[in-house]
Amino acid sequence: MSSIKKLLNWPKIMRKDKKNKKIVLRQAQHNPEWSRRIVCLGGGNAMPKAVLAGLKKYPVKLSVICAMLDSGGSAGRLRKDYNIISPGDIRRAFIALADTSPAVESLLNYRFETGELKGHNFANLLITTMELANQDYEKTFEEMSQLLNINTNHEVLPVTLDNANLHAVLENGKVISGETNIDIPKHDGNLRIKKAFLKPRAKAYPRSLEAISQADLIVIGPGDLYSSLAQILLTEGIPGAIKKSNAKKVYICNLMTKYGETNNFSVLDFTQEIEKYIGGAIDYVIYNNKQPSAPSLLTIYKKKHPELLGLVKINENLPKEKFIGRNLLKTDSIEHDPKKVSKTLISLCKR
Repeated sequence: MSSIKKLLNWPKIMRKDKKNKKIVLRQAQHNPEWSRRIVCLGGGNAMPKAVLAGLKKYPVKLSVICAMLDSGGSAGRLRKDYNIISPGDIRRAFIALADTSPAVESLLNYRFETGELKGHNFANLLITTMELANQDYEKTFEEMSQLLNINTNHEVLPVTLDNANLHAVLENGKVISGETNIDIPKHDGNLRIKKAFLKPRAKAYPRSLEAISQADLIVIGPGDLYSSLAQILLTEGIPGAIKKSNAKKVYICNLMTKYGETNNFSVLDFTQEIEKYIGGAIDYVIYNNKQPSAPSLLTIYKKKHPELLGLVKINENLPKEKFIGRNLLKTDSIEHDPKKVSKTLISLCKR
C-alpha cells in the first residue's frame, strides 16, 4: 500500500490498533515518507473545528498560524488592558489540538457570567497570565502545548506580534476601524467592503514564515473573510511567503454568507477576494455542494447565528480541476464535518 493510500486509510488503521494508537501515530509522524507538513491559516471557531479537529488524527505535522487582532470581547479587553497579543484565536487552536479529558476542555471553554470577570473566557485568562509571568511569547506557546498534551509535531503560531488594528473601507468610502466593528457591524451591513488594511502595518512572526516555506500543503480557512482571514493575509511577509512556497495552496470556502462581510457572496466571490489579498492564485478551492438533509436545519442554525444570511451560492461551470465540490456537512448541523474535510485535504497530497 502506498504512503498516500495509508494516509487516506489512517482512521481505519488506528481503529484496528486502539491500544497503541498514540505510539503508532507518533512513529508514523516521524516517518518522512508519511509525514506531510500542513500549514493552516485562520481564526475564530471555524478553522479549528473544521480542519484541526480532523487533521490532528492523521500522521501529519501541523503548523497553525492564527489571527491576532481581536479588538472586542474577552480577548480584545485583555489585549487592551495588558498590552499583550490577543489570546482569543490562538486559544481556540490550542484547544482544538489538545489531547485532554472532556472535563479539562470544558474548563478551558468556561466563560464567567457575573462579577468583574463577566464575559471573560478561562483559557484567555490563563494565556494572559502566562504571557505576563513569562514576558516571553515563545515560552508561553511551548508551555501551553505541554499543558494541553499537544503532539510535539504540531505547533500553534501567531501571525504577528505587532500591535496593529484591522480597518475596512466600505463602498461609500466610510472607514470602519477595529476587528470587532467589522465582525459585528454597527454601520449599515448591506454596504459592501471594498478593501481591508492594517494600521499600523504589522510584520509576520518569523517562525510563521518559516513554517510556510517548509509546507507541503497550505490551507486557508474556513473563517470570516475580512475579520479573520484578511487580517492574516494583510500581514507583511505572509502573501509573499505563500506565493514563494512550493506547497499546494488550498482555500476552504465558508458554508454560509455573513451580514456585513459577505452578503450574497458566491464560491467564486470568496475565492477572488482570497486571491486578491494573496496577490496570486490558489491551487484548489474546496466547497460544500450538498443541501442540508432537512430544511429545518438551516432555519434552526440561523436562529442561533442571526449574523449568517444563507448558504453560499455555487457558480455554474466552475473549473473542476481547481474547484472541488463535496458533501462537507455534518448530518445534524450546518457545520463542516471535520472527518470529511480532513479526508479531502489528505487526498490532495497525492495530486
